[in-house]
Amino acid sequence: MTAQVSVLIPASNAVARKCRLTLCHFSTAHTQLKSRSFHRECMPLAAAGMNVRYVTPAAIKGRRNGVDFVTLQRPQSRLRSLLASAGLIRVLLRQNADLYHFQDPELLLAALALKIIFHKRVVYDAYEDFPSMALNKRSLPAGLRLPAAKMVTALERLAARCFDGVMTADSLTMRRFAHTGKSRKLVFFNFPNLDLFPQPRLNTKRFDVVYRGGLSARAGTLVLLEAMRSLAARGKPASLLLIGYFDDTVFESELRERIRAFGLSAHVELRGRMEHEDMAAALSEARIGVCPLQDIPKFRLNIPVKVFEYWACGLPVIASDLPPIRPFFRGVAGGFLYQPSDAAELARWIRWLLDHPDAASSMGQSGRSAIVHRYNNHNEVRKLREFCVRVAAAS
Repeated sequence: MTAQVSVLIPASNAVARKCRLTLCHFSTAHTQLKSRSFHRECMPLAAAGMNVRYVTPAAIKGRRNGVDFVTLQRPQSRLRSLLASAGLIRVLLRQNADLYHFQDPELLLAALALKIIFHKRVVYDAYEDFPSMALNKRSLPAGLRLPAAKMVTALERLAARCFDGVMTADSLTMRRFAHTGKSRKLVFFNFPNLDLFPQPRLNTKRFDVVYRGGLSARAGTLVLLEAMRSLAARGKPASLLLIGYFDDTVFESELRERIRAFGLSAHVELRGRMEHEDMAAALSEARIGVCPLQDIPKFRLNIPVKVFEYWACGLPVIASDLPPIRPFFRGVAGGFLYQPSDAAELARWIRWLLDHPDAASSMGQSGRSAIVHRYNNHNEVRKLREFCVRVAAAS
């Protein structure tokens, strides 16, 4: 059973305590709690004294870590999802919140209705490059991907003009919104919540390498597998833990077949999704964290959360040399960058770290220190509290 974790953040903001704002986060797309919305935003805000309600199809009732849950029935199809918008708005209005906060781009139309018709204060959390994601969405027919990306772009621009606040998870994505409309803007980085990533324990390492996140070709999963095959072919096999979800069943079948064909079945474990509260313990089972994202538009903007979580667990990191993560590596002697798609270079760095455990340990300690002193959730939550107060108080 997953333990519930209490997050202790001093409610030092006198204005926030006095206002006792009510924030309502809502989602219809996710039956599992998103780490950004729940663990990095809602839980810490509730611990700081804010009333937080979480409207979701996740099977959670009552209160969890100070957050009150309101359960939605998840629509079984896209059409029913559209028809359910009126019912969703009725549920949201019953929350009587000071602020309504959401992340799912498919809810942009419902949120616009909430703002324009009912004059509620709405904050859009554009934590991903959603237009780029639409361009690469394999569940959409190829001919619909570009129109879908253009529609998301247009709706996001409208949101920046109409909504009271817009958030992103990185500065590069914020450029799309920075000069659009009068909505307040906030970059809220996805840095680890140290209450969920405590000081790593000295434990036996079951794996040499870990990857956590989406499993897909664009995420570099096949490149990583090719690097593992290269190591095995040289007589130095390494063990790999893959934590995450597949884009679709087609890629899952392809990946499993490659693992078998490469002779890596005894060296690769597929663990699937897991609760965020369990992530630190799972990552700590490995010696090295890898972030093999490919050079596509989305990953040229979004900062990979996994790098900071690896560092929080004291792991040295090998990551694709892409613009969003590059500045952080310059300031942290926590690992190596390599050229995306270069499986041979990735394999060389994995082997080097395994052959130099003292250097690898030093890099992991440097990464952990950077998380403790700079790249953690505490300061981000302080910014978010102040942002919510300003948005709620705006005339």
